[in-house]
Amino acid sequence: MTRQVDVLVVGAGPAGLAVGAELARLGAGSVEVLERESEAGGIPRHSHHTGYGLRDLHRLLTGPEYARRRVDLATGAGVAVRVETTVSGWAEPLALDLVSPGGIERVEAHSIVLATGARERPRAARLVPGTRPAGVFTTGELQQAVYLHGETVGSRAVIVGAEHVSFSAALTLAHGGSRVVAMVTDLPRHQTYAAFRIGAAARFRFPVLTGRSVTGIRGRARVEAVELTDAVGHIELVPCDTVVFTGDWIPDHELARRGGLAIDPGTNGPVIDLSLRTSAPGVFAAGNLIHPVETADVVALEAQRLAAEVARFLENGDTAPPTVPLRVKAPLAWIAPNRVGPANGSPPVSHFTFRTSQFVNRSRLVVEQDGRTLYEKRARPLVPNRPYSLAADWLPLVDPSGPPVTARLG
Repeated sequence: MTRQVDVLVVGAGPAGLAVGAELARLGAGSVEVLERESEAGGIPRHSHHTGYGLRDLHRLLTGPEYARRRVDLATGAGVAVRVETTVSGWAEPLALDLVSPGGIERVEAHSIVLATGARERPRAARLVPGTRPAGVFTTGELQQAVYLHGETVGSRAVIVGAEHVSFSAALTLAHGGSRVVAMVTDLPRHQTYAAFRIGAAARFRFPVLTGRSVTGIRGRARVEAVELTDAVGHIELVPCDTVVFTGDWIPDHELARRGGLAIDPGTNGPVIDLSLRTSAPGVFAAGNLIHPVETADVVALEAQRLAAEVARFLENGDTAPPTVPLRVKAPLAWIAPNRVGPANGSPPVSHFTFRTSQFVNRSRLVVEQDGRTLYEKRARPLVPNRPYSLAADWLPLVDPSGPPVTARLG
């Protein structure tokens, strides 16, 4: 069966639901949001801590409350939200093949928005050797086990990673009846905000072991210990029955790759311009697919502003002005959006988002093109695994026929 819609959104997390609701509000025609899981709402559905909704909904909510509110706003605006629906592939540049309990179908759209989100890199992708016992999770798997299924996950846990989501994992472990015996990071110190580190230290009292990598997991039926190795090769064993791999986010970019979209080597998500257009006309990208990973309220606000660009495309067709690549130099890891031009507007949240791979205390942030300095400003201290902003007021100086623009630390 083949049918048509005006806008097809893939992914019913905060970004997909927000862009769908705003498109419906703008009168963009029939809008459909697809979700492969049994419920819409994305990661907040099983993230039971509070702190959601302040910037976009102007209220303080838990993750499940926030997810329900986002679903209600989308369906209330007239968006068709379809769960248990998986995209099996691209049929045409603006047509997708779907599989759902209702069968197989093809949906043709005037525009497609990819909002497939991001996921934590699991143990296998981190190439951690050892046995394959039970008791190994990512934060998302842990939250689903504890909050959605009411499972007991163990009694002594080691958390791998020391960024913001890692401390969220500590809270989930406490709710699941498990005690954190150590948090481990290969970096010289934790990467969360001071208030969260202090709060966790006061409540949970676990050590943060820095400068150590997990080089093995031991155990037969169940995890028995993790093997840690420091920079000089010293090995220690930490007894535990649960290991949680946190952070190290990668975008769910498989659908984008199968569609032949250009992929940015830094974010590993689609290359996007300031209007969040991808390299395929009529296909846009939003949320943590393009910058892994930002908070739910940030991606929702960004996606709401994307809706106006999609509506403009539906009315006028592809009118994208010339752009050039925006690249970064180490220790900067990536920047988004990553194609720019003087007539390309400004990013949806009025600034660029970038990350660093190293701790940097004193530096200047420099943007240049072909030897010309477009922007230079003293940078605040930079910490890996945290998002930082770059102002967009230098965009009128970009030469759209020139070489790539580069952002670096000076």
